[in-house]
Amino acid sequence: MTAPLPHPTSASSAPLGKEDLAAEISAQLSTQLRRVRLRGFRHPARPAPTLVAVAHGSRDPRALPTVRALLDRVRALRPGLPVRLGHIELNRPLLSDTLAELHGAAVLVPLLFGRGHHVTHDLPAALAAAPHLTGRTAEPLGPHTLLAEALHGRLLEAGFPGDRSPRTAVVLAAAGSRAPRSAQDTERTAHLLSARLGGTPVMPAYASAAAPTVADAVRELTARGHDRIAVAGCFTAPGRFAAQCAAAAPGPAAAPLGDHPALARLVLHRYDQALLACDQAPLARTGSDPESAGAATVAV
Repeated sequence: MTAPLPHPTSASSAPLGKEDLAAEISAQLSTQLRRVRLRGFRHPARPAPTLVAVAHGSRDPRALPTVRALLDRVRALRPGLPVRLGHIELNRPLLSDTLAELHGAAVLVPLLFGRGHHVTHDLPAALAAAPHLTGRTAEPLGPHTLLAEALHGRLLEAGFPGDRSPRTAVVLAAAGSRAPRSAQDTERTAHLLSARLGGTPVMPAYASAAAPTVADAVRELTARGHDRIAVAGCFTAPGRFAAQCAAAAPGPAAAPLGDHPALARLVLHRYDQALLACDQAPLARTGSDPESAGAATVAV
């Protein structure tokens, strides 16, 4: 017997909790912090740690140029910061090759949207396999209000109406993971997007490894009386999962987030957060998260 589909998130039925308020505050601080030098970030005798953006990788030929465009925007926002790219699989440079070429300190910023196996296991393991480096893995890009801003922007570009209507709803599509915390992160992102849309219902859905699928979410929303349904995707770049989810959209399907300005700001915000944590604890290679054992995301 299948589990019931989750009720779509709406701002009117689920007010912001403490964690979401903290995310909202951190987003506002991020817009200010990126314009100033934080204590310890520009130590005169120590260069800033390299920001290593970690993409999943995809066989879609559009994926690599899209990720590179995002990193170009990150570099433009923070001139002088060393920014490198590494892939978990399918594209070069692979993360292991990028780390092998570095020295000193690095912060791995996953271009991923929840605490799945890649974030909690693969990235710390990659650092542990690079003993010449000291480093830290930053938080994934979601959930965060800057991510909701980017998702909203792509929805508007796809033709989603700017005014709220009881007929409209959104399916928030993610890759999917067996890790429970990854689904929790997607649900929080759906809540933040719903709040940004003025209470429009947003239902999480997944391309693999979790339920519901995008098609199932569309059917459920239709049964609840919504006949103007769009799909927003938590995907950095084009790929199999992004295309699969967009194909299931009965209405507008937002493009991958790519080089959206809010996403570039979020990459830097996660980097800055990791550095602030280093003020309290030195950079160190970290091991895998025991709670993630047995969890995995599927290749896109």
